[in-house]
Amino acid sequence: MTADTTEYVIAPAPQASLAVADSKARFPIRRVFCVGRNYAAHAREMGKDPDREPPFFFTKPADAVVAAEGTVPYPPLTENLHHEIELVVALGKGGRNVSPAQALDLVWGYAVGVDLTRRDLQDVAKKMSRPWDWSKAFDASGPSGPLHPVSRIGHPEKGAIWLKVNGEERQVGDLDELIWPVADVIAYISESVELQAGDVIFTGTPAGVGALLPGDKVTAGVDGVGEIAFKVGQRG
Repeated sequence: MTADTTEYVIAPAPQASLAVADSKARFPIRRVFCVGRNYAAHAREMGKDPDREPPFFFTKPADAVVAAEGTVPYPPLTENLHHEIELVVALGKGGRNVSPAQALDLVWGYAVGVDLTRRDLQDVAKKMSRPWDWSKAFDASGPSGPLHPVSRIGHPEKGAIWLKVNGEERQVGDLDELIWPVADVIAYISESVELQAGDVIFTGTPAGVGALLPGDKVTAGVDGVGEIAFKVGQRG
């Protein structure tokens, strides 16, 4: 293999990555896609029709995905930080116009993640028909647990997905309630962009999203995948 001799005018940023369960190796993150309102009950609580309309997406920077452990910082510019528990999918292969029947062949592994949302900023963006970036794509907005390879756990298609704050249950649902299952989500994204190895997908959240306060302790999990636990930091 030829060494990369490219010269850069500034030092390249470190490669964003996710831990892999029971391994020293890490999974390099290329892009992060997030599915909006992919559980019917959550769509209703957000005031939307949960019928199976085409899915919509937003993105996060790769380095917004951080380890869901220790303390996750409370972000600036918000007084209403919300939790959204999600099944996270990591792709080990890419493709364009992938069929749902072939889509799961692209998956390398799964993790438990939380899409943190500055809800007050999102509400303003919605009212003004502006992008959601400032509400969704901030630093450390995607705390996630380690990836579990498909070779070990298979493809989780049903099972509880839940989140608690200070021991109190906030969100609970089942993976079989996804309006657009993982295979369909992958296929749909591949119609718009060519997926690549290293792409990560947050697949949507069940009902019960709510506010987090500094000092809150978050525990969450997906049956068959794993559990995470972290504390919310103090406002800067």
